[in-house]
Amino acid sequence: MHLKTTTPPGTGAAHQGGFFLIEALIAILIFSLGVLGLVAMGGAAIAAQSDAQYRTEAAALADEIASKISLNVDRLNAGNVYASTAASIAATLAPYQHQPNGVNCAFNGAVSADPVVQAWVTKVTSPGTGLPGATATSQQIRIDTANFNRISVTICWQAPQDRAVRQHTLVTYVN
Repeated sequence: MHLKTTTPPGTGAAHQGGFFLIEALIAILIFSLGVLGLVAMGGAAIAAQSDAQYRTEAAALADEIASKISLNVDRLNAGNVYASTAASIAATLAPYQHQPNGVNCAFNGAVSADPVVQAWVTKVTSPGTGLPGATATSQQIRIDTANFNRISVTICWQAPQDRAVRQHTLVTYVN
């Protein structure tokens, strides 16, 4: 005796073939979204690395000019050991002041004629050695001799991918 079994319509192997194709397409879609996410994270990581590099360079440039100013002040009032060193320091700090007026990277005022400051501004704004988008009017050295010979160095720049101007300010004291 031979029994014949029947399967209900729509449940045979021929009807299951399309589901494998749909599953494969969904798997490819999920994999593609993952790859796109990794690419986007890579771009964000590169942008963050560039920003960190520019901030490090700005800090180094600000520290450089502050160190040069500190090393070049006259602490002995032309060799007279008994003269007031505070007055001597205050008098020799004044020529280093550069564009002391203005705010938010739009500085103005007297430009320093000191060759050390001029060379520093050139270095900050020069392609290759300086910061992207840095201009001569966006660098400031403010000297406040009434506040313990406070020196504030502000450096501003704007990289091509930046929406806003970036700035770094270093505050130090010379004594």
